[in-house]
Amino acid sequence: MNTGLRITTFAAALAATFGAAYGVGQGVGPVVADSPPKHEGEHTRPAPAGEKGGHAGHDTPPAGGLQISEGGYALDLRTPRVTAGEPADLRFTVRDADGRAVTAYQREHDKELHLIVASRDLVTYRHLHPTRAADGTWSTPVDLPRAGGYRVFADFTPAGKDAENLTLGADLAASGSYRARQLPPESSTARVDGYEVRLTGALRPGKASELKLTVFRDGKPVTDLQPYLGAYGHLVALRSGDLAYLHVHPNGEPGDGTTRPGPDISFTATAPSSGAYRLFLDFKHDGKVNTAAFTVRAGGAAPGSGTPEGHADDGHGH
Repeated sequence: MNTGLRITTFAAALAATFGAAYGVGQGVGPVVADSPPKHEGEHTRPAPAGEKGGHAGHDTPPAGGLQISEGGYALDLRTPRVTAGEPADLRFTVRDADGRAVTAYQREHDKELHLIVASRDLVTYRHLHPTRAADGTWSTPVDLPRAGGYRVFADFTPAGKDAENLTLGADLAASGSYRARQLPPESSTARVDGYEVRLTGALRPGKASELKLTVFRDGKPVTDLQPYLGAYGHLVALRSGDLAYLHVHPNGEPGDGTTRPGPDISFTATAPSSGAYRLFLDFKHDGKVNTAAFTVRAGGAAPGSGTPEGHADDGHGH
């Protein structure tokens, strides 16, 4: 793996101080919490050998996206730098333990691979669906609005009967004049493109809990949400600081006989630790995908300052 992609976060901060782009930050090791139970629809996987939770030595699933390689697979980001405000073609390859490009995947939620790009300040968020060439190279257009450090997450399951779902992460730099931004303040309501989404429930460290998101438009509940990626909603949670990745899915799916197309979308999630998290909900209505964003805290008090509430910065990026 090209070690040039793993520049320290300290170097990134220095670059930002001088008005340049962030450098590419180095991912930190997985942070684990008290043994959270597995829930249907939630992406979890066994902890590495020897890694235990905080109570009674139980195995716990590590936070995702903190490592560029795991389980014999590695994320080879071929485009480590882009220019802020300019369209670019983001290219990457997933490689196996022998260094070969992976060309066979299991389809999950209508896609072989889900790609998330998020800024280090968790203000800008993109959920992208790249295309794969025959040689295993993935590519997708991307246009990042601001200079700074970003994290790229590849969420996939290789083909194979016993294959585990993986989320690999790599750092991306967007060059340009950088201005630091604070984490948006905690809020239980998000507004995006005429919709209002209300969040009830709490994200708990080391404990599974329900998060319910209710969609309104013009003050009225939306009861005709459209399926998106095989569900009525798609939720990603990122931990502030190291951008640990938690990918959850709704409780129920279209066509199961019990799940209604709104206004409520229910999820079960477990935070890997206490701290501030940013939640990004994708939902589809009237043929358009919207992203509502929330800042929440798992345990402890809420963050008290930052940019206005409501939505992922500068659009969804589909």
